[in-house]
Amino acid sequence: MTTQRAARALIFTADDFGLHPRVNAAVERAHRDGVLNAASLMVGAPAAQDAIERARRLPSLAVGLHLVLADGPAMLPAHEIPALVGPDGRFGDAMAKDGCRFFFLPHVRAQLRREIRAQFDAFAASGLPLDHVNAHKHFHLHPTVLSLIIEIGRDYGLRAVRLPYETSAPALLKPWIALVRARLDRAGLAHNDYVVGIEHTGAMDEGVLLDALAALPPGVGEIYCHPAEAGDGPITPTMADYRPVDELDALLSPRVAAALKAAGVATGGFADVFGQRAVRSGTRASRDAGAQPS
Repeated sequence: MTTQRAARALIFTADDFGLHPRVNAAVERAHRDGVLNAASLMVGAPAAQDAIERARRLPSLAVGLHLVLADGPAMLPAHEIPALVGPDGRFGDAMAKDGCRFFFLPHVRAQLRREIRAQFDAFAASGLPLDHVNAHKHFHLHPTVLSLIIEIGRDYGLRAVRLPYETSAPALLKPWIALVRARLDRAGLAHNDYVVGIEHTGAMDEGVLLDALAALPPGVGEIYCHPAEAGDGPITPTMADYRPVDELDALLSPRVAAALKAAGVATGGFADVFGQRAVRSGTRASRDAGAQPS
């Protein structure tokens, strides 16, 4: 794929779109009234249909597929993928163990292939343009998962994949990230150069965003977060320590908006920053100004 990438650009993405109505409401509000450009949809999550309906009302929101292969619900029924999920149809969170099974056991890989395709199918059925793909808990760093995403994604117009590389990452991870980057490049898939959101997952508040915007590296960055409206209790038990309301407030913050404008970078979804003909610095890129479809 040939892309016309912006020299410096930033994508603000909300993950877990579809997980809960409070998440969906936050995504809609942060896009309408704040700096949010994109969202990553969990197609098998309880509030996925509500998320899809909201996204249809927001044509400028770039929506991608957030593949769930750990700590979440599968698309296929449990009896079709018993090597992947429990009787409740949910993936576990033993990612190291499951990763070994993905790599070494052919029957597990076969079920994994079917489930990944089912999630791509579900996204396609939404009718939304596919802006990007990433995986819950960054499981697409696994070589088997990444291979299947690249292979299957071709059938669904996949154009871009998140590269979960944070500049503060431990040195031992950098060779692995370099391999992932090289595989995406060989496949002709666009990817960001860096992310902000791993070190401060669940706590991407105004201060974190302002610090990030004051020291943006060169290239295309993605700041991802997990916003939600206020409500009773955490969104899920595994998110008990998250501060989703603070993250929503940060996306709506006038100080963050001003800092983004001052940074002088193009903004938008992946299709915007990699496919547009022209970018106006410091503004949201138009999804109609020559952007390649995703």
